[in-house]
Amino acid sequence: MAVWVESFEEYAQNLLSKAKITGAAVGLAEQGQLEYFHGFGLADDTADAQELTADTVFGIGSVTKSFTCVAIMQLQEAGKLNVHDPVRTYIPELRTPNEAFTREMTIHHLMTHTAGFPPLDTLVGAMKNSMAEEAADRSFSSGLQWDVEKAEAIETKEEMLAYLAKLDYELLGAPGEQFSYSNDSYALLGVIIERVSGSTYEQFVHENILAPAGMTHSAFLIEELPADAQVATLFTRKSPEDGGDVYRSPSWWDAPAMRSAGFLKSTIRDLLRYTELFRTGGLVGDKRLLSEASVKAMTTPHAPLSPFQGYGYGLMIGTDCHGGTLVEHGGAIKGVSAQIFAIPERNLTGAILMNVDGAPVTDLMHGLLNANNGKLAATPPFPYADYELPPERFAAYAGEYRSSEGANVTVAIEENALVLKAMGATVPLRPVGEDGFVWKRGETDSYIHFYRDEAGAISRMGFGFRQLPKILVGTEQKV
Repeated sequence: MAVWVESFEEYAQNLLSKAKITGAAVGLAEQGQLEYFHGFGLADDTADAQELTADTVFGIGSVTKSFTCVAIMQLQEAGKLNVHDPVRTYIPELRTPNEAFTREMTIHHLMTHTAGFPPLDTLVGAMKNSMAEEAADRSFSSGLQWDVEKAEAIETKEEMLAYLAKLDYELLGAPGEQFSYSNDSYALLGVIIERVSGSTYEQFVHENILAPAGMTHSAFLIEELPADAQVATLFTRKSPEDGGDVYRSPSWWDAPAMRSAGFLKSTIRDLLRYTELFRTGGLVGDKRLLSEASVKAMTTPHAPLSPFQGYGYGLMIGTDCHGGTLVEHGGAIKGVSAQIFAIPERNLTGAILMNVDGAPVTDLMHGLLNANNGKLAATPPFPYADYELPPERFAAYAGEYRSSEGANVTVAIEENALVLKAMGATVPLRPVGEDGFVWKRGETDSYIHFYRDEAGAISRMGFGFRQLPKILVGTEQKV
């Protein structure tokens, strides 16, 4: 056993035990060959539960977004669209509260989450029917509070477009100006893929990505998997106020109108084949799925996320991280914590899958890459230096921030310091730049940026890669 494996597994066992993780599968490949695999825990909590393998099926959540962008780039290579085409070219019925901005939105803006959409509640309605059997608390561990009973059920893409058209909200700015993570944008990409290709989104992904890449245990629906597939049972957790205990919750959430935003299921082995795209410049084995130019476009940081990261097309790009460029994306939904990553300069690709939400999947990724690179597993991936912020400026940031997607976050001053209150926890905010802060989410620093209006007042905060409006006391504010 390599020395780094022992140190990583000790770190991982401690991390997973604290987080009460039922099962976690971790895979790392070098030059396309599986170098390391380990299954922590089991696929279920029953007496006859099986051990996890590289072929155990898990949900992958928003890792699906990179597949959606690969599909868009394939259609561009086929001459059927251009990423700089207006969205209205393919979805003429698209409506937002700002007609001028709507006309300016391009496919590129959707892919980079820069179309201007604030966090909206569309996904809740799209998942509503599949959530019908769940308990009353359906917020899982994201901290989003959803009133599922009041949500309008959305089954088809046409219903999704009609729902978007009637919503009353304010766009964050002109297309290209503001980044805010948007499931709605990726739902619209799914519509474009269908209209341009003439097939369903799911069929296009299967025929043009999954099948040629040899991803035999990947599908959008469990019933489409091979009969002998081992599928990990889903677990979720109670709120932090109720102890955060993990419990079995086997039903899968689904959103037929928005599968392009995050509903693919896959395995470590299949994802290691898929991530070869980003290591090789478009090849999976001897099959070319994308041109080198398309992969370069996907892995270019088009929109800033933090001082060390940017967003490409369905991928997050970290510069000078773990000895190269870290290309990665995570996924989270009920019963799902997922991560893919690649460092092309080091010929490394990897994937981590867990059958519990609210899991430390990002910490595990950085711990794995640190250990493999001869460092302590807990070494911070990004060096955020302290920034001097006079206490008299704290009050400008304090307040409540929330979105119609269900986020509700409070920034307060306690003991002469700024703290963040979210997801049942209160954690310190450490200043790292002008209007920039980090908070400890597990072992990793999570970046927050505050946005100012034209008068210089704080109007929004970036939290979970989404922009949340500040709620002004005594006034009505659209969210």
